[in-house]
Amino acid sequence: SSRPLKKGEHPMCKEHEDERINIYCVTCEVPTCSMCKVFGAHKDCEVAPLQTVFQGQKTELNNCISMLVAGNDRIQTIISQLEDSCRSTEENSEVAKRELCARFDALAAVLEEKKAELLQRIAHEQGDKTGFVQGLISRYKEQLEKSSRLVETAIQAMEETGGAAFLVRGDTALLSLPRIVEASKGGRLEKIERGYESMDAFSVSLDHLTEAVRALDFEPAEEDEEYFDGEEEEAEE
Repeated sequence: SSRPLKKGEHPMCKEHEDERINIYCVTCEVPTCSMCKVFGAHKDCEVAPLQTVFQGQKTELNNCISMLVAGNDRIQTIISQLEDSCRSTEENSEVAKRELCARFDALAAVLEEKKAELLQRIAHEQGDKTGFVQGLISRYKEQLEKSSRLVETAIQAMEETGGAAFLVRGDTALLSLPRIVEASKGGRLEKIERGYESMDAFSVSLDHLTEAVRALDFEPAEEDEEYFDGEEEEAEE
């Protein structure tokens, strides 16, 4: 019937409005009335008692409902597992991030420690070299001061016009020829070698470490590979 049925109301035949639907046409797979079987469209069809077909289809529908409920339970279980997987993934990701940061921080600490050690060695070498050079500077300044005083005294002696006075001044210990000769050797004090100030010996190449750091990557664990293989098999199923 095209009109909606109320609960418990028995449907009537559309072709024979006074006839109740009481049999089932197995051939056409539709419920019909006895008049349709005797005189109507289903007179050549195979029919079956309505109650028999009703019980059979109701049993089948009940089985389908059980299958749907069981299927829904499985889907809900899968959803719960996937939600647990998401939570576990987030938790494991945080653990992996902390471990990665800790390892890089440890590596950075080692680099900082090594850098401080090498800087200390450079500073020590710098102190040794500059200390030695500062000592030479002091000695050369001292020699320069003595030589300057000697030059000044000698110039004053050159200003003497009297021979006796000149000879008396020139005969002093300050203007003695041996002292002047010794003073003229001031440039023979110890000198530094060529390239003494160079610090090339403290050059460090980090190219191999840079390449090694750039090549860092995650290595998949064996259990991860087995897990992915299992997922592919399950997806195929």
